[in-house]
Amino acid sequence: MVQVGKNKRLLRMISTIHEATIVNTRQKDKKTNMEIKKPYAVVQYNKFMKGVDSADQYLSYYSVLRKTVKW
Repeated sequence: MVQVGKNKRLLRMISTIHEATIVNTRQKDKKTNMEIKKPYAVVQYNKFMKGVDSADQYLSYYSVLRKTVKW
């Protein structure tokens, strides 16, 4: 499945296990007070990749090379 969409920015997704379905989230838009809809692949990604994304973010702040250099 290849899916392209635009919310705040252009979003491109390729998936072999997801379908092109849009699901309602339990969040509401602050301006319009309507329920936010997202593709199912995005919901699954956000659910399962939080730990990996934060680990990558923390590793970018502290280089691995600095840990191994002895002064």
